[in-house]
Amino acid sequence: MKKRLLAAALACALLSGCGGTAEILALPETEEGETIAYVPLDDRPDNVERVVYLAESLGYTLELPELDLYRTRLDHQPRNENDTQYGNLAALYEWVLDQEATGCDRYILSLDQLLSGGLVNSRHTAESLAVTLSDGRSMKDTELLEGLLAALAADENNRVWLLDSVMRLAPTVGYAGFGIEEYNALRSYGAEARPELSGEELTVENIAADYRLGGDGAALDPADFDLTEAQVEEYMAARQRKLLLSDRVLETVRGDGYENFRVLIGIDDSSAEECVQKNEIAYLRSRLREGDTLLSGVDDLAFKAVAKLYLEETGWTGGTGAVRYFGGAENEPACAYDFQSLDTIVEEHLDFFGLTRSGNYLAAELQVLVLTQPRIQENGKVYYTQLIEALKECRETGRPTVLIDAGNGKYGTAFHDALTEETELGWLLSYAGFLDMAIVTGTALSHGVARYAHLVAGETTVGEEQAFAKTLADSIIKDFCYKNVVREELLAYIRNDLGGSPDNFWDPELDREAALERLERGMTAATGDVVKNLERSNYILSLERSHENGGLAGWGGIMLTDYRFPWDRAFEIGMDIQVGEAMAPHQKFLGIYYQ
Repeated sequence: MKKRLLAAALACALLSGCGGTAEILALPETEEGETIAYVPLDDRPDNVERVVYLAESLGYTLELPELDLYRTRLDHQPRNENDTQYGNLAALYEWVLDQEATGCDRYILSLDQLLSGGLVNSRHTAESLAVTLSDGRSMKDTELLEGLLAALAADENNRVWLLDSVMRLAPTVGYAGFGIEEYNALRSYGAEARPELSGEELTVENIAADYRLGGDGAALDPADFDLTEAQVEEYMAARQRKLLLSDRVLETVRGDGYENFRVLIGIDDSSAEECVQKNEIAYLRSRLREGDTLLSGVDDLAFKAVAKLYLEETGWTGGTGAVRYFGGAENEPACAYDFQSLDTIVEEHLDFFGLTRSGNYLAAELQVLVLTQPRIQENGKVYYTQLIEALKECRETGRPTVLIDAGNGKYGTAFHDALTEETELGWLLSYAGFLDMAIVTGTALSHGVARYAHLVAGETTVGEEQAFAKTLADSIIKDFCYKNVVREELLAYIRNDLGGSPDNFWDPELDREAALERLERGMTAATGDVVKNLERSNYILSLERSHENGGLAGWGGIMLTDYRFPWDRAFEIGMDIQVGEAMAPHQKFLGIYYQ
């Protein structure tokens, strides 16, 4: 990667962002970093904007295809230009080859997008897909896969991350005519135990053959789950297709020329039960090479790939991390869609990022504070108060900290309100809580470890610092302000006042401008205190000087604009974030003059 030395002006330093005046720190201007060609899982913010922020904070430039090529459309929504609800496989295949032709040598590629048109369509596709390229050739999905991998393997300078997933227990509601009743029925069917396979018995054929069997070896009756034979047949065909494609990937990269390829597989919404995924997971684990990984979570795959690519390219040799849990439920799944306990998932991610668990938090380089669900509900305030005190201690002693809220909504808004009132939110290395519990760990640790490694490298630019600020602000604001405040009111407004569905603004069609206006109004009211906290925060700019004012920088002003509903539903939102340089002259980034 291109290196930029941290300006010597670090010595002429900042004072605290919490009031007072400060000199403006002179950092190098941003240069165009090494390019990563990125094919996203789909067009949700966690797979697009936030990946861009993370990459830019590490000095990369992320190159993406046109939005229409990887966009997912729910039922009754306008279709993509290729007249489908899913991504354009042929165009994406050619786009990747075009990047290779221009000399790109870093790739992060979602196989669910390239082979199925996105995560949602991969859950619904029971048969092999075939597409026609611009030159008139027809290719099946397996041919697209083999042709693409062979083309990228031909250049030994390429570094390629292939992102894949273990199919979740049921397809997506509101897509391809699939409804909530079918979802509940198929999820119950998928959550049933299957015969456990091991050793030589663990093959794709045997796994598929046992899809219809319960844990005792007896056939599961679809009627017991209010399902038809046809529904089960289509479901199992989609699972088998998905598993076969994953197997083909793992077999291909075992060949010569694929030493610089990494396969990262995420386990989609799961269950703690002995479910239909169990044999699939065991089989895929058995096929992994050294350097390949299978972890819980899917929507955080790109975060993990960007972070790990950066760690490898900067010679990261690992570090020590201390994990402290508050709430008492770390040995249980964080939600009904996890198949492992929270502490197990955390440990696996620590290993992935090269962090050695330290039993002495005073001696650890990195602090990880995790709020679990409350073991005793009435003790909720005690749990989060203990965490906040630990966070304050980390701030006072300059210990870089990652914060994970795995409480799954059990604390209401009280925890976030207390954090806003009592702590310096912008000082954190990373935070996660908005996303589904299955992926908060990977999200927080990928951002946190990447930021820490960036600080260890000791080289940065203004643009990289602004991108880091955006990653943290996006995560905190969406969780604190949208998920737990604005969204609840918005759901009621859409149902009661607009007569629509929060899950799809086109089914039935509603006044989308009115929904957007209500979103903007709600966010304007809800974000004030959190934005003020961030604006008056400092963050760590230098590890060597982190205990001194000279190692800290002030955030400056924050502007939130262009709110939007990427999937025309209320579950998630997008927004643009500007930090520092776009603000008034007295609020410069990397230094603040409060008037």
